[in-house]
Amino acid sequence: MSSKVNVGIIGAGRIGRIHAENLAHRIPQAEVLAISDIVPEAAQKCAAELGIPTAVEDHRAIMENPKISAVVICSSTDTHSQFIEEAAAARKHIFCEKPIDFDLTRIDRALAAVEDSGVSLQIGFNRRFDPNFRRVKELVAAGKVGEPHVLRITSRDPEPPPIEYVKVSGGIFLDMTIHDFDMARYLIDSEVEEIYAAGGVMVDPQIGEAGDIDTAVITLRFANGVIGTIDNSRKAVYGYDQRVEVFGSGGAVAVSNNRPNSAVVSDAEGVHGPLPLNFFLERYMDSYIAEMNEFIECVQEKRPPSVTGIDGRIPVIMGYAARMSYEENRPVRLNEIAPV
Repeated sequence: MSSKVNVGIIGAGRIGRIHAENLAHRIPQAEVLAISDIVPEAAQKCAAELGIPTAVEDHRAIMENPKISAVVICSSTDTHSQFIEEAAAARKHIFCEKPIDFDLTRIDRALAAVEDSGVSLQIGFNRRFDPNFRRVKELVAAGKVGEPHVLRITSRDPEPPPIEYVKVSGGIFLDMTIHDFDMARYLIDSEVEEIYAAGGVMVDPQIGEAGDIDTAVITLRFANGVIGTIDNSRKAVYGYDQRVEVFGSGGAVAVSNNRPNSAVVSDAEGVHGPLPLNFFLERYMDSYIAEMNEFIECVQEKRPPSVTGIDGRIPVIMGYAARMSYEENRPVRLNEIAPV
């Protein structure tokens, strides 16, 4: 394997810090040379704590640094496509958090820039790297459940996000369900052709006032005939609820929630176990490490990543189809939004 990959990180917020810690301490084949943030104190604090030599306010210092061969984009969504284009022009390999953009024209322009430059682009759908979900994928692909018939995904947060976030997130289908849309494609290995979404405001009236919903059930019809359902809620009082099941002609495979431990107490009052892990950082920490490890290895080995720019584009189309379905109370085919 070749020498270390020199990395620059754009964005020192929550997700940027996760990737910075993993790259600095858990992925020895990477070397973080710089981190930037529009809040300079955030970049400086992260750099000081993790031993990153350079902290800057202007991300262009990372793009212009000839020693940096790969960038990790963890800034706000409205900057993602622009920074992808800039990194492609600078011939730097790119890891970008989802979504690429809310605008499909800007997504297509960014992907064209990547294609023209010849650099790698990996999108941050970390749940594909979760050991539980990956095992479901492997078993389905190996035919262990026969021909898949039904997919069920449950994804519920322990608490709703701040209203300030809801107002700019693109809505539940683009900031929350987008992970489940990607997981559906990943597990079934077929494209979704039609979506029907029902939803409501059942958790927080302020979410409705902001123009969004907080509870949804989405039905998916795949090109290969599989029927899928996704149910989302912004608040599960018992913790972070993340479950998957694939049912087929030869059986079924399911994975349930991760818990702090597997101890079960049986007494006169009942049978008791711990609640699920309460936050995505706990639930998916291993998957964050695994996805970044793949990105660095792909750069070293000059091979394409398993989560491509197209994998970033299609869930955005699905999100718009779900929103249209909810608003118009009808099934929506994805090709009504854009070609898949």
